[in-house]
Amino acid sequence: MRRFLLTLLIAIPSFIFAQTKQELIAQVKQNPSSIETLKTIQRVGGYEPDHIELRTLFKSLDRDVRKSKQGKAFEFYLKRLENASVGKKAPGITQLTPEGEPLSLSELRGKYVLIDFWAAWCPDCRRENPALVKTYAEFSGKNFEILGVSFDRKHEDWVKAIEKDKLTWKHVSDLQSWQNAAGTIYGVRSIPQNVLVDPEGIIVARNLHGEDLNNKLRELLK
Repeated sequence: MRRFLLTLLIAIPSFIFAQTKQELIAQVKQNPSSIETLKTIQRVGGYEPDHIELRTLFKSLDRDVRKSKQGKAFEFYLKRLENASVGKKAPGITQLTPEGEPLSLSELRGKYVLIDFWAAWCPDCRRENPALVKTYAEFSGKNFEILGVSFDRKHEDWVKAIEKDKLTWKHVSDLQSWQNAAGTIYGVRSIPQNVLVDPEGIIVARNLHGEDLNNKLRELLK
């Protein structure tokens, strides 16, 4: 399934995406002194970046690149990825509901919570919503909740999508699109994307969709 990536990646010519991961890694190793190599490392990560793999590649770059403004920003991104990886305590989220009321992830402590990063303008997100509706119908009465975090900018579009797709779970947003604060602290640079948090607030999985998500929930909620 095609995913919607951060604008930076969307702008990259399609032929670049035809490169294999091995070719991208080789490209990184061949160009350690170029700032542009930071973008290549990001492409190595793809939809499910591994912070350990990306950090190893980042450390192979020349010091001038790593200490540049762009390099420091990328290193900060890697730290956010690490802090939101499986086994870590889920970073806090507090944003506004469609009704304008603040809602925090911590208020859902004691349940398994799927943090679903999406947007009304994202076709892949909208295509995935029917499966998520079925998942919620099966598990919502079994100590499970979904917290939708929208990357929308227009409140009206966000609310219309919630209503049209019948997304009856909890929703929040800061209406900052790709600069969504929650997306930033979770290292989210593509959507749809999700994070599964256990009742103690620990991340137990990332990016489970469809039957993979259902099977995981059946295992956890049996």
